[in-house]
Amino acid sequence: MSSSISTVTPGREEVRKTTPGPILLLGAPGVGKGTQAKELIKVWGIPQISTGDLLRGNVAQGTELGKTAKEIMGRGELVPDILVNEMVAVRLQQADTANGYILDGFPRTLVQAKWLDERLAALGGALPLVAVSIKVDYNQLLRRITGRRNCPVCHSIYNLYGKPPVKEGFCDVDGAALAQRADDTEKVFEERMRAYEALTAPVVEHYRALGRFAEVDGDRPIAEIAVGIVAAIERLRS
Repeated sequence: MSSSISTVTPGREEVRKTTPGPILLLGAPGVGKGTQAKELIKVWGIPQISTGDLLRGNVAQGTELGKTAKEIMGRGELVPDILVNEMVAVRLQQADTANGYILDGFPRTLVQAKWLDERLAALGGALPLVAVSIKVDYNQLLRRITGRRNCPVCHSIYNLYGKPPVKEGFCDVDGAALAQRADDTEKVFEERMRAYEALTAPVVEHYRALGRFAEVDGDRPIAEIAVGIVAAIERLRS
């Protein structure tokens, strides 16, 4: 079912005519997936499900899955797909996922994508996952990442290219010297981009082949990007 959206801010009553179902937001490091997930939460009232949060939560709560994961991480090993899948499966059984949810960091491999498709199909009546990729030019992303500076006192975030402080190198709020995160460098960004492209390209092609994939321009104001994502989801659900 589709509906027209003419305003910059999605109209809640209008958008709610479409059941969002499972949504996967894709995009390279720095495109603003977390920001857009929060916008979708405002529109549909559905939860954001992060595999990182699930992992930390299970470990903190001492669940059986968490204990197993903690033991594996204690050996310096990566938590295997099968364990992550089980955590996701448990989370998807909770009542707040009935109308949909926004997946963050999962599925990030083709194996995970196929597992999730099979899982949703087995539920009977559940909507299939749709994937929306937020696209931003490589050089623009590089500027977003490498230009980022943080205040260690009030945690304000600046960008040398897009939102610089009034006094170079110092926070506008408290005057503290700004810092750059160790991983906000061009070298680290290039490594993360290579890893993202290697893992995600097969996932994109998987959902594109199924007709459940769309791209939106991510080099726009936040509200405009959100409208584009909502419209894409409505088209994919029509």
